[in-house]
Amino acid sequence: MLSTCSFGLNAFRDGAYRLSCLVALALTVVCVIGSAPLSSAADDLVKTEAQMKPYVQEMRNTTVKFSMVPIPGGEFMMGSPATEANRNEDEGPQHKVKVEPFWMGKTEVTWDEFELWSIRLERAQRDFGGAETGPLEKAADAVTKPTNPYTDMSFDMGKDGYPAICMTQHAAKTYCEWLSAKTGHYYRLPTEAEWEYACRAGTTTAFSFGDDESKIDDYAWHKGDSTEKGKLKYHKVGKKKPNPWGLHDMHGNVAEWVQDKYEPDFYSKFKPNEAAKFPLCIADEEYPRVARGGAWDRSAGECRSAVRLASDPEWKVQDPQNPKSAWYMTDALWVGFRVVRPLRTPSDEERKNLQLDATVPKGVKPRITIE
Repeated sequence: MLSTCSFGLNAFRDGAYRLSCLVALALTVVCVIGSAPLSSAADDLVKTEAQMKPYVQEMRNTTVKFSMVPIPGGEFMMGSPATEANRNEDEGPQHKVKVEPFWMGKTEVTWDEFELWSIRLERAQRDFGGAETGPLEKAADAVTKPTNPYTDMSFDMGKDGYPAICMTQHAAKTYCEWLSAKTGHYYRLPTEAEWEYACRAGTTTAFSFGDDESKIDDYAWHKGDSTEKGKLKYHKVGKKKPNPWGLHDMHGNVAEWVQDKYEPDFYSKFKPNEAAKFPLCIADEEYPRVARGGAWDRSAGECRSAVRLASDPEWKVQDPQNPKSAWYMTDALWVGFRVVRPLRTPSDEERKNLQLDATVPKGVKPRITIE
């Protein structure tokens, strides 16, 4: 910000330059405190929940950027009541959860974003254009990359503006590690509780738009409205109405990885009226892990706010590798993810103890591409 005023001492003493400097500073302040989304640079100044606003994260040396939405801290009842239509047993018992404030991706992570890491497009663009490789780029380059996919992982459903799919939870978490290094901000997958809290957006109904399932076509891509040119498929992100907190595609389009291991009775471990703080079912084994939100190939009832989806070895049956890949879910054309950024960055110890960052599941041998 102060570089705007770097005119040199003599120039600064000149009244005209001094006025230009003051105007530049004033305009900068207006941009920071106004209602427009913050840039990722201005967002560095945010320290309290009251200061949190939407911002756009730009990816240096590329044209790729994505939007982040502030999610206020608070408490909610997680899970669904026994009377909810289409309810599954693993959605209960309901229990109270306390959530700290964070930002969440306005949409699911797209191929445009994901392939900057997964097939090294960011590095290729940087090398081709002769762009600077700064400390952030050096840190990002050091993050593990997956092996090259054996086929087009979009399976001809589209890439530009579409959600990235077919990655393992480990791959999604490693992308978050790369994104954190690349941007200097700490990004990760949401916990299951954070995801449902953001999906509900203050509501207690089956969907964030109410209990009336007939309205779902306005908010979600699901089995009943996802056919295009005779083919059932996913769709570009952000084309349906958002939930009350401005998040698109929380219902349907693609299911979204969260941090947690899937345990069908996990909710029974909590007292129903005593708010649990940062509940997390830490995963060591590869299966099962949790994805949330339903998908383009699921019924409307399977896209409710409380629905839980457990990963399964059948999600990578077509994988030709032996042992199976740590990076790709070749048969899970319905699974993707979105990122969160907590207002309070966890300590290194917290990240390690809670396994918030990428950790290779037990029994899995990840192949990597040597560069």
